[in-house]
Amino acid sequence: MKKLLASKYWWLFLLIVLVGINYLAAQFHYRLDLTQEKRYTLSAPTQKLLSSLNDQVIVTVFLDGEMPAGFRRLSNNARELLQEFKEAGKANIQFRFQRPGASEADSTGAFSMDSLMRMGLTPTNVRVKAKEGEGEEQRYLFPGALVSYHDRVIPVDFLQGTKATDGDPFSTLNNAEALLEYKFAHAIQKITAETVPAVGYLLGNGEPMTYNVYDLIEGALKPNYGFGFIPIDSVPVIPQEFNAIVIMKPTVKFTEAQKLKIDQYIMHGGKVIWLIDRLDASLDSLFRKKSDFVAFDFGLNLDDQLFRYGVRINADLVQDLQCDSLPLVVGNIGDKPQMNFQPWPYFPLLSSHAGHPIAKNIDLVLSMFPNSIDTVKTTGIHKTVLLATSSNARVLNTPAIVSLNSVKTEEDLKTFNRANIPVAVLLEGRFSSLYTHRLSQTMMDTLAGIYKQPFRAASAEENKMIVIADGDIASNVFRQGKGPMPMGFNQFTNYQYANKDFILNSIEYLVNPSGILETRAKDYTLRLLDPEKVENEKTQWQLINIGVPVLLVVLFGFIYQALRKRKYQ
Repeated sequence: MKKLLASKYWWLFLLIVLVGINYLAAQFHYRLDLTQEKRYTLSAPTQKLLSSLNDQVIVTVFLDGEMPAGFRRLSNNARELLQEFKEAGKANIQFRFQRPGASEADSTGAFSMDSLMRMGLTPTNVRVKAKEGEGEEQRYLFPGALVSYHDRVIPVDFLQGTKATDGDPFSTLNNAEALLEYKFAHAIQKITAETVPAVGYLLGNGEPMTYNVYDLIEGALKPNYGFGFIPIDSVPVIPQEFNAIVIMKPTVKFTEAQKLKIDQYIMHGGKVIWLIDRLDASLDSLFRKKSDFVAFDFGLNLDDQLFRYGVRINADLVQDLQCDSLPLVVGNIGDKPQMNFQPWPYFPLLSSHAGHPIAKNIDLVLSMFPNSIDTVKTTGIHKTVLLATSSNARVLNTPAIVSLNSVKTEEDLKTFNRANIPVAVLLEGRFSSLYTHRLSQTMMDTLAGIYKQPFRAASAEENKMIVIADGDIASNVFRQGKGPMPMGFNQFTNYQYANKDFILNSIEYLVNPSGILETRAKDYTLRLLDPEKVENEKTQWQLINIGVPVLLVVLFGFIYQALRKRKYQ
């Protein structure tokens, strides 16, 4: 080695070593994730999905070029994550970054802004520098991507449903970064799946079939799952071919025969999302009567069944100071009423406090006249509150009077003293049947012999269901001239809440056993500088950053001269 380094070709040897190191670094990539939340480590379900791909998936991300710092960080995180995807999926994962409309003549095919909006990506208006030394210009960014597989394309909107933080865009974009792995992995799983789960919509007890469930059926269920209507009185048993069923806002009392069909569907492994309004209260009733009205119990006859599974929907209305707004008359000028947006506690904005992946990192969920839920002690059933009120809420017991002016005095405000009232609960475990020891032998023989669905007193395996005490969470408004709006959309303020994301996540959790949804539970800690310390210690750190390097150079020079002087003295 010494002879080689002493020869005149030492530089050639060094060059070969450097080339070899670079080649090995390009072939074998590894990094140590020292973050507490493991933000740079792919989850096991994602790795399994990527390693099982049998053909090429192409991801096109539209965050390229000049952009504000927050979006640049989002772009860099997406690039690093997709590099991890590529290493796990090998040649079956390809990705590229481009700016929409920047290269219309590109032979690979550029995406125009109009086509991206039609595909479902929402632009964001930002100010960026046009060129070095010039002023700023308005520009539309598309914080999203398209995932392509064979002849199929799925949009991925990075900001859709992301938990918004008022006045803090960095936190909002940080929440978007936390969901990148889930959104990419979910899109890849969806686009490469050969079969999809089937979801049924139960009919027969006054469930709506109007434009108010258009977004639930046409926008959420049909595009993502096999879908079918189930008229409960026309089938002897609920078909097990449906992985899950939706019981959406029934208004007619359930018979024992109908409840038995639902019960045995659950005992045989079927999943259920209950969207139940116990009291008859709606905004249409308020505007139609133009005065206060009493919300009466529908009398659905579901109390004993839900109690058996582990919850009770109470006959009350939940109010919250964290709520949506309505345009209400606040006075008159002349003979013309003056309208103003007023917070309306009957429309609570719900959030998750449990950190479950169904509701974590999503924006607030809009509810309308929700009821409260109590969990009851049930052996073997684990309960998780998915949605709850803020810390400033209250309940109005039945018969509950719905009033436009629901908060009249300061004393009323003091009654909003309950925190985290549950409105949506996830139940997991082995459920027991409501009809154990209650059926005749003839009925049991009929179930087993004719209908091929023998009676079960308990579910054979772990099962799960979601109970939501407000059917309006999955409803949408119908606007004249514009048609059905998305669920969770406030037609007066034009604000879009995360209702659709919550419903889709709920169904996905029930019917998809892959565990991809678990990646939504990742935390991305935003480690920002303390603004107060920055202001108070700014001069000190400026002197350190400028002075210390100079002192180190001087010290190195002094030591070098001292050693040189000693050597040649």
